[in-house]
Amino acid sequence: MLKRRDFIKFGFPVAAGLMFGPEKGWTSEAAGPSNDYVFKTPFYRVALSATGPEITAMSFDSLGHGGKPVNPIIPVPAAADRQTWHVVKTLHSVTYRLVRHGQITNAGWRFDFQPRGMRIRCTVEPGIQPDPLTLKFDQYINHVTLLGRMKKSPQEMLCPCLLHMPDMGTASLTCSMPKAGLGYDALRWVDDQQYVKIIFPVASAHRNTIDYTLEVTSIYPHLPGIEKDPRFDGFRRNFLNIFQINPRLRALANNASSDTCAFTVYEYAMVAAQCPPLARGLTALDILRDTLDRYCDGMVAYGMVGYGANYDGAKTGIWRSPFDALDSLPSLIIAACTYISSSGDWRWARRRFAVLDGWGRKMMQSDTNHNGLIKYPMSGNHGCYSTGHPYRPSNWWDTIGFGHEDAYANALAYRACAMLAHVSDHIGRTSRADFFHTSARKLRSVYYHTFINPQTGLLAGWKSADGELHDYQFLFVNSVAVCFGLLDDSEARAVMKQLLKKIKVAGYSNFRLGLPGNLIPVPVEDYFRSPRRFGGGGAKGFQIYENGGATACFSYFTVEALFRTGLTVEARNILYPMLESFKDGSFSGKGADGMTRDWKTWSGKCYGYEGFLVDGYLALLAVLTDRHAAGAKT
Repeated sequence: MLKRRDFIKFGFPVAAGLMFGPEKGWTSEAAGPSNDYVFKTPFYRVALSATGPEITAMSFDSLGHGGKPVNPIIPVPAAADRQTWHVVKTLHSVTYRLVRHGQITNAGWRFDFQPRGMRIRCTVEPGIQPDPLTLKFDQYINHVTLLGRMKKSPQEMLCPCLLHMPDMGTASLTCSMPKAGLGYDALRWVDDQQYVKIIFPVASAHRNTIDYTLEVTSIYPHLPGIEKDPRFDGFRRNFLNIFQINPRLRALANNASSDTCAFTVYEYAMVAAQCPPLARGLTALDILRDTLDRYCDGMVAYGMVGYGANYDGAKTGIWRSPFDALDSLPSLIIAACTYISSSGDWRWARRRFAVLDGWGRKMMQSDTNHNGLIKYPMSGNHGCYSTGHPYRPSNWWDTIGFGHEDAYANALAYRACAMLAHVSDHIGRTSRADFFHTSARKLRSVYYHTFINPQTGLLAGWKSADGELHDYQFLFVNSVAVCFGLLDDSEARAVMKQLLKKIKVAGYSNFRLGLPGNLIPVPVEDYFRSPRRFGGGGAKGFQIYENGGATACFSYFTVEALFRTGLTVEARNILYPMLESFKDGSFSGKGADGMTRDWKTWSGKCYGYEGFLVDGYLALLAVLTDRHAAGAKT
């Protein structure tokens, strides 16, 4: 039986007063028809096969509450030349030793358990080695991801890294061999499966043992007053949910098997800037920088010309438009500048400045009439997306007919210019700083008067080439403009108060569902040609997907804008019900009808798409503003 000193030797922290044994909260059991060995504590549950080294179940609860009885592990079929094992189980360990020619060898796998994690040891002998240990996770059950730095070979994650299970928690993964990596792969649309696969390599001939240590942890900004407050359990468990790495694209993505999207990178950056260290020598900013390097080196993503199915060996969506989405370049610029300002990595800024400047130039060159606003080549006129062409609208909300002068994309462009001006100035590129300062000032000077709709008191979503405002009471458009400083204080407060009135008039009140993007239906002539399933059909599609569907996506900006305009009570009235849903895992996975929970009607019926969409977890960042507004001492 393992002693306390053994766990200290492995580098595990030992909880004060915890004794190793079944009488003090640690249990091991045999369960299920296969008689698997099950080890569980309040922090995790792992089941091992009784016949060979295979993890058959795994779940976490980073907060030590016992967690949900959910198992995303997909059984890995045994190899044709199945190895024979001698199995020894003790109270806190299971050892699998290979049997060759009737003799028990020392080669094999051993699992040692302790209250917050386990050590996995592989041993080889000359000419005798076990198969690698493979974990395969069903993304329909949980969107597992590895978080860390990947080798340039596409599918190997360096240790230390994190194994993150959204809505469950996080485990750190370390290895005894320097510069070792884990095999990491993820695929979707394969035999009706979406899966993530992690491979633990065996020890090498020149080093006959290798240890992997998995320790359940919890990573979030430690704010006064939240540690023992159950309202913040979802924040503490899921702060990292916005980070998912697609191993085939080696970049942050919608989820591990989904698309990289250029127009979401600035959201990752906002959270990375507030994130504590992930592991020794690893930060969220490191992961962000690796993703930015991929873009700087020429990677394209959804929202950029050239992105298509099987891009870089990954099955992806397709961006069929002949022009980049109008928010793609602003997003990348904001993300890069956020990385620079948060990390202080001015060496990277100088090395990558030519690329950042090129993005900025290209972004502002779309201002074809020189009025200060960037423009999308599609007119945005009624009906321009309902014809036979496959061209997408101009921003993240890619089924709504945004085009020409897009209020959301221009808010991002203003932020991008202001931030890039600061970076340019700091590294001595004075002329470029002047250009971006001037661009930001000019854009802001025309923004409010271009997009404000005097009939509603709100900013319209876009102004089409024919001069018409398209205003469907977009919460995110108005809120982003407030958050990014495009409105004066009095204008901002008036807009947010009017937005609250419109929410009440529309009858939307169940904030556990998040927020709708728009409060009144987008008509057929202003919607990308889509079936009702994706919000098409005007009023018939209202409250479905992007046509007014409720989601956590972009809700952060509305809550944040309310805080910024002094409407603190109203901000909390939205935030706290959402925190309950984050706690319950209500924004991910599938509902009872098989539809996913990332989008819902106002009555709560699921109409989701991805099953897990990282954008929604930006909303957790509003907790930092809430704690500041509460006057918590730092």
